[in-house]
Amino acid sequence: MGHNLKGALYALLAFAIYATHDVVIKFLGESYNSFQIIFFAGLMGFPLISFMLMSDRTDGNLIPRHPWWSLLRSLTAVSTGAAAFYAFTVLPLAQTYAILFAMPLLITVLAIPMLGEKVGPRRGIAVVVGLIGVLIVLRPGSADLSLGHLAALLAALTGSLTSVIVRKIGAEERSAVLMLYPMVATFLLTGAAMPFVYVPMPLEHLALTGVIAGLAFVAALLSIMAYRTAPAIIVAPMQYSQIIWAVIFGALLFDEKADFYTLVGTGVIIASGIYIVMREGTGSVSINSPVLSNKSRPETGLMPRISLLLRKRAD
Repeated sequence: MGHNLKGALYALLAFAIYATHDVVIKFLGESYNSFQIIFFAGLMGFPLISFMLMSDRTDGNLIPRHPWWSLLRSLTAVSTGAAAFYAFTVLPLAQTYAILFAMPLLITVLAIPMLGEKVGPRRGIAVVVGLIGVLIVLRPGSADLSLGHLAALLAALTGSLTSVIVRKIGAEERSAVLMLYPMVATFLLTGAAMPFVYVPMPLEHLALTGVIAGLAFVAALLSIMAYRTAPAIIVAPMQYSQIIWAVIFGALLFDEKADFYTLVGTGVIIASGIYIVMREGTGSVSINSPVLSNKSRPETGLMPRISLLLRKRAD
């Protein structure tokens, strides 16, 4: 089996597990606040995260070289997690994914002022077309926009900002610093919210928060295997397979039906995202490759970013 095919299969399996992870979030979201779900999932995943961080043998301390960027990135990571978890609980799965798939478009736009990225007319047109796809999904004026839609848009925006910040300071910051601070911020801020949102959880629901952490961990490991086996240009587009699982899980488990506009808009967004990935992959087009260097789903603070784990293992 060729390396490209093997890497693609690892990625497809990883994103199938991520989709299952999101189903559990949606199920628990029917009874609990997203802050509570994130808090306990992070608590359950802490031993796995500690194992990852302890394996970093590089010299140095945990003081960031770019404290303000690190603080902003920690806050955007917490915002992304809370917003994405909430969106999954109140919106149809397919619609949530469609909006989150706008991340490559937003990363491309944010990379212009923050990284000095030069975006030519082809990628510029792809961004505009992709954003039109988002409007097709949302249908402002003809469909009711809810807090869930705004949360999904916020998650896409803050997730994109997080990715660009990592790209901006990643070469100068220690991997352990980049991984640790967002997770600590997530634990502290969601913990601070517990007195206001906590609802007692039966043992089986508490166990499901552990399932969320375990699925995220396994999917992260599979993603690492995918990116270490095949080029990013092969692996990255596999994320869009999640829309297939969203339609299947949504129909079977939550009685959701992906409407015509959601499917059309999603197709436009996916086509634009794949085109941007392909353009970055040509080498001479992008000086930063901000989308290809992302290698992660929207960051939730539960698990380290894939790009950082890949870099740590390569050091």
